[in-house]
Amino acid sequence: MKPADRLALLQGLYRDKVALRRRHEAGAALVASYDANNAYQFAIAREEAHLDWLRRAITAMGGVPDDSADPPPLPVPRGRADAVRTVAGDDARLAAEFESRWRDRVAACSQARDRKMLELLLGEALEHQRFFAQAASGDTDLLGRRPVGAGTPGDVLAARWVG
Repeated sequence: MKPADRLALLQGLYRDKVALRRRHEAGAALVASYDANNAYQFAIAREEAHLDWLRRAITAMGGVPDDSADPPPLPVPRGRADAVRTVAGDDARLAAEFESRWRDRVAACSQARDRKMLELLLGEALEHQRFFAQAASGDTDLLGRRPVGAGTPGDVLAARWVG
């Protein structure tokens, strides 16, 4: 793979990942369930790390990361109770499509360090897909099991505050 092709791969994946991260931020504002929202926060934090890795690789090659990607549109849930099933279910689909869309292109990357970074990124996208699918199905043990009877009832706020 020529350096220009590798840079184009990194830049394209970066744009796609920016769009997904923005979508997950918007989804987290709709998904109020504490357990599902924690899974969103986990995925968003990992995506920030992925974007940092990609930014560094792009700039090391003399490229410029493009942050202008628009997120895929959110589905419209039929109320708060339906938000987890509808939004997380759609995010599970999008994560699987993301991994599928980039899998073969990443495998063709001849630079070992970048290929390994991108394989890790795609593997974590599949982990996020699993989290979103579990949340959509009503599973509350998304980031680990709790002892019987333990839990955090309630919802999170849709907007964060400063102060």
